[in-house]
Amino acid sequence: MFASLPPTASGQARAPTWARVAPGVWRTQIGKPEGLTLLGAAGARPAVEALRKLPDLPFPLDPKGIEARQWGWKTAVRFPLALDEDVYGLGVDFKTVRRTGSVFQLHVDHWGGVTGRTHAPVPLYVSTRGYAVLFNTARYLNVSVGLGVRLAAVEKPPVIDRTTGKGWAALPRSDSVEALANAEGMEVFVFAGPTPLDAVRRYNLFNGGGALPPKWGLGFLARTPTRYGAEQALAEIAEFREQGIPLDMLGLEPGWQDHAYPCSFEWDSSRFPDPARFLAEVERQHVKVNLWFNPYVSPTAPLYRKLLPFAGTHLVWNGIVPDYTLPEPRRIFADHLERRVVSLNPRAVGGFKIDEVDGYDRYLWPDTALFPSGHDGEQLRQTYGLLVQRMIYDLFRRQNRRTFGQVRGTNAGASSLPFVIYNDNYAFDEYITAVGNSGFAGVLWSPEVRGGKGEEMLRRMQAVVFSPLALFNGWATDDKLWTHEEVRDDIRAAIILRMRLLPYLYTTFAQYHYEGTPVVRPMQLVEGFKAAGQPERGRLDAAANPYAISLVEEVKDQYMLGDSLLVAPIPPGVKTRKVVLPAGRWYDFYTGELAGDGQTIEVTPPLSRIPLFVRDGALIPLIGERQWAPGPDEVLPLEVRHYGELPGETALYDDDGESFDYERGDYSWTRLSVTKDACGAWRGQVTPDKSGKRWRYSNVSWTFMTAVAANTL
Repeated sequence: MFASLPPTASGQARAPTWARVAPGVWRTQIGKPEGLTLLGAAGARPAVEALRKLPDLPFPLDPKGIEARQWGWKTAVRFPLALDEDVYGLGVDFKTVRRTGSVFQLHVDHWGGVTGRTHAPVPLYVSTRGYAVLFNTARYLNVSVGLGVRLAAVEKPPVIDRTTGKGWAALPRSDSVEALANAEGMEVFVFAGPTPLDAVRRYNLFNGGGALPPKWGLGFLARTPTRYGAEQALAEIAEFREQGIPLDMLGLEPGWQDHAYPCSFEWDSSRFPDPARFLAEVERQHVKVNLWFNPYVSPTAPLYRKLLPFAGTHLVWNGIVPDYTLPEPRRIFADHLERRVVSLNPRAVGGFKIDEVDGYDRYLWPDTALFPSGHDGEQLRQTYGLLVQRMIYDLFRRQNRRTFGQVRGTNAGASSLPFVIYNDNYAFDEYITAVGNSGFAGVLWSPEVRGGKGEEMLRRMQAVVFSPLALFNGWATDDKLWTHEEVRDDIRAAIILRMRLLPYLYTTFAQYHYEGTPVVRPMQLVEGFKAAGQPERGRLDAAANPYAISLVEEVKDQYMLGDSLLVAPIPPGVKTRKVVLPAGRWYDFYTGELAGDGQTIEVTPPLSRIPLFVRDGALIPLIGERQWAPGPDEVLPLEVRHYGELPGETALYDDDGESFDYERGDYSWTRLSVTKDACGAWRGQVTPDKSGKRWRYSNVSWTFMTAVAANTL
């Protein structure tokens, strides 16, 4: 039985009791938690065997230092926060990564600059002391991190006169992380480390392990203008092939339906008179289609009457909002998509783009809305994206085919759901900050490319190809990648490089799935990286900073993609940027030259290159140039690049790239290693998986990049 903290009339603080639910994972419940939770909506099921492979550590905090209160419709929890401790996470934010000294309301919303209101307000925080805490509630959550000094605190900040004293702080540091929800109870989890990265791993594994997309999902996606029909879509594919630009997925926007905003979920007969024939031709071109929808059902749709009994009290764009916490509307909706869309050609329909499940408040239902299940508008707002993702994922899973899609709103528990978040914000630096923050949250984020001329288009494209999903979203423009003639070849080269890195990217996602290790790792999770230093006293400015609030310089514009690649996107119009290298030697990806040894460097890359750096001793596997991802029966030559002066090894993952057969053991981990022989020459070796399972590479060649660099000097 799980330990529970009973409600009290006075709201007196008590220390909750914790029950171990998996190695290094503990749970408590305060008061009476509601039936609808974030993990429940996501359908999260722990990857028990993977969790057992992690060390079974003791509870990472002093239980006596944790307090919980419940009174009426309010539940509060306080965790201790040491003065030398920093906090990260609490959702995919676009401004900062460090959370210490901030206040949030975690609320699913379209990002508008309000702290905590975001596409993925995951209520998980990660401590520099090597643990993480999840508040598993489907309510808006108010969180204060290191603010609000308690009267009962043992160690309080000094009292300083602002006029005459030194060191006065507008935001005195508190000893707590405090969370408050308007609910009769709350479920809370603690994940042990021992490192912050290990704590994130446990969280992801507790939610089933990270998503493992099909191989074609790691290719390139192009979305068409919204009103494109079958002929225009096929012409777009043909143009990609003629231009020599790889393409694996073609995204059809609202115009594939005969009614959108709200949606009919029926093919438009004027633009797609023969959908089956269209999909057959798409399949022949080695492309998958990805179909846009928002989940609000039009009165014109055949689905409307079937789902009307399960609708909430309010409309969105005059469409009903089905209550997908109930099994019957889930069955009705998934059955319709399967019969009317997917079954026309299961090999051509690769997935869906789930739009408008985030906000704004003025678009979606109000918090006063009620649903047939008895849940209210707030609870459905926090979970709707999770519920729709789970329906789509289960639809494809029943067919034993993987999918990879997009979603505009998600929350905790989404680690195993194969969807990548996007949004309409288009600030380059905020996009990159969000990519890093996604690694703390167990979600995937793409800084999708929507437009820009010349250099801007190229720099955005270079960034997106080093994110979980590489795409150009042309829904509102007639521009194509090849219409930017001055950078067309460099755009093509960037996309081809992503295709060549498929073995590395696929292995990185396999680590996410089997080990819980994030695909994108913010620098604060990287071993040997020095995180933010002490706050620097802010300068007094009567207009801009009247309280002289202290600032902390943080690294939020670079990240690790997988074990070995450090990605440092460079914004349009910028010639030189700083890169903070973790401890150890790092090498230029393109040349193999030594870039630095645990130091901050400045780089001035040519326009044709995004700054990329590789760890000493790392092995980077690549395939040859391709226009689409390989099929399950293709065997490809493999190039393995070795960087630096240290011997190296890695395990290269492989499976059929399309089905869920890997869950039955149909996969392989092949060991690649590089050492020096007796004469001092580098030699590479391939050690097959002991299970004898198939891997789809052959004719392995080895390139020793540091030796190449030395020969060019």
